[in-house]
Amino acid sequence: MSFIRTKAVILLAALIGAGTAHADLNLGLGVRAGTLGLGLEASWNPIPWLDVRAGGNRYDYDDTGSQAGVNYDATLRLDTYYATANFKFPLSPFRLSLGAFSNNNEVLMVSQNTGSFDIGGVTYTAADVGTLQSTTSFDSTSPYLGAGFDFEVFNKIGLSLDFGVLWQGDPKVSLTSDGLLAQALDPAFLADLEAERQELEDEVDALKAYPVVGIGFHYKF
Repeated sequence: MSFIRTKAVILLAALIGAGTAHADLNLGLGVRAGTLGLGLEASWNPIPWLDVRAGGNRYDYDDTGSQAGVNYDATLRLDTYYATANFKFPLSPFRLSLGAFSNNNEVLMVSQNTGSFDIGGVTYTAADVGTLQSTTSFDSTSPYLGAGFDFEVFNKIGLSLDFGVLWQGDPKVSLTSDGLLAQALDPAFLADLEAERQELEDEVDALKAYPVVGIGFHYKF
């Protein structure tokens, strides 16, 4: 989490620098947790109905399971930085959020050791296939649309809830093998490996619209 703290300190310093000439602007710093991982957030409230927030999130979710007929050890590596404009409704905690994310989210998968593999509908031995490794990446810049609720006590300590969608774009999937057939550049195996890659790409397609649910706590200076 050290890199998130560094980024958040830079963001907060920038917001404080922007607000030094306007002593009546509210500046804040908070912590967050949710489907984007754990993170820090800086905020600036220049006018009552609008605030600007910037921050970063990171977390690794590990899991095992079957994808396209192959058993994998998988890691969802969450890594994002963002800026949002948040439009508040009078006399209500409700708001709408619009933003952009620097998106480094990835899905990393390594096949488990088994006696055989079903690759592109064809059964191969473990020696022929070796270990399969897959990386799924998304658009480096992703738009965000969401809604949320902000609750505050004495205009200082607050709780925020967020619900939205991060549009990551179509997933880009790579799939490699280090087995005997891949080393020999066997054309039939490589064709089946490409078919397997396309099947994986279809299975992770739902991640292009990533659901965002989060809770945060913040303090205003």
